[in-house]
Amino acid sequence: MDDQPTPETDAAETKPNMEWYVLKVQSNREKSIKTSLERRIKRENMEEYFGEIVIPTQKIRETKPGNKTRVVEQKLFPGYMMIQMELNDDTWYLVRDTTGVGDFTGAAGKPIAMRPDEVKAMLGEDEAGEKIPEAEPVNKIDLAVGEMVKIKEGSMEGFEGT
Repeated sequence: MDDQPTPETDAAETKPNMEWYVLKVQSNREKSIKTSLERRIKRENMEEYFGEIVIPTQKIRETKPGNKTRVVEQKLFPGYMMIQMELNDDTWYLVRDTTGVGDFTGAAGKPIAMRPDEVKAMLGEDEAGEKIPEAEPVNKIDLAVGEMVKIKEGSMEGFEGT
């Protein structure tokens, strides 16, 4: 019997067995761990048991002195990533044995899948499963309590305060 997927095999057919799980990983190494996981999945020929691997981020607009602005991606949950997979002994071992992966989140060592509403929120989908248009970057303002500010636009333009 041939284990290779046929052209008629639709990816949606393999998705019902897959659920989303949260992985604890080494902080600031999320991208390299994701790459390592993807490489191991391919090397072990286990692509059929895995879906997406996501590092949740949001875009932040930073304003630097001199009115220079730039948009950067900031991790929403540093030290965590989400993985879509079919959980069995082989897949669990492959993920847990990857360098940098701590463990799955869950109770008593048993991974607990994410709820569907959590998955939709993480993937930026509405209740019907439609993609929500990407939001404008969030403004990041580095201010401390007591710092002097001057309003540049709007009805209070020109006013200063602390």
